Amino acid sequence: MENIKRITIITVFSILYCGLMAQSQAVQQSAFAKSYESEQAGKYITAINDLKPVYKPDAYFVNIRMGWLYYLAKQYAESIKFYNIAISLQPYAIEARFGCIKPLSAIENWEKVKGQYLQILKIDPQNTLANYWLGVIYYNRKSYITAEKLFEKVINLYPLDYDSNIMLAWTKLNMGKSADARVLFYHALIIRPNDSSALSGLKELR
Repeated sequence: MENIKRITIITVFSILYCGLMAQSQAVQQSAFAKSYESEQAGKYITAINDLKPVYKPDAYFVNIRMGWLYYLAKQYAESIKFYNIAISLQPYAIEARFGCIKPLSAIENWEKVKGQYLQILKIDPQNTLANYWLGVIYYNRKSYITAEKLFEKVINLYPLDYDSNIMLAWTKLNMGKSADARVLFYHALIIRPNDSSALSGLKELR
C-alpha cells in the first residue's frame, strides 16, 4: 500500500513538473517569436524588451540573442557583456565568440578581437574565417611572417578562395618574395578576372 501511495505521489509531481515545463517553454517561445518580429521591423530595443521577461543569467540562448540585439542597437558595451556571459556558459561554442567580435570591432578594440580569434583557433584550428581575419590583423600590423602562415592555411583548404589568395600575394610582396607573389596575383586574376588589386600588385612587380 505504501508503495502505491509513493508511486501515486511521484506520478502527480511528475505531471505537475511536466506541465510547468511545457508552460515555461511556451512563454519562452512566444517571447522569442515577438523578439524576431521586432528585429525584422528594425525595433531593436523593443526586441530586447520582448526577451526581458524570460531572461535568465544561466541561459545560453537568451544571452547570445541579447548580445546580438544590443549590437544591432549600437550599444556595444552591453552587447559585449551578454556575449561574454554566453561564452562563459558555452566556452567551446565558437558562435558566441564570433558574435562578440562584432561589437569589439565596432569599438576598434583590435587586441580583444585578436584574442577571440586565437581562442576560436584553439577550439577549431582549421576554422577558415578565424584564420583569414587573424591574418588580416597581423598583415595590418606588418607581422607578415605570421600573416603568411594563416593565409596559407586557408588556401590549403580552399585553393580558389580569392580573398586569401590576394592577401597572401600582398603578404609575399611585402616580404620580398616576388616570384611567389607573382604566381598568387595571377591565381587571383584567374579567380576574379581583371581584379584591380591583383593588377596593381603585378604592376608593382614590373
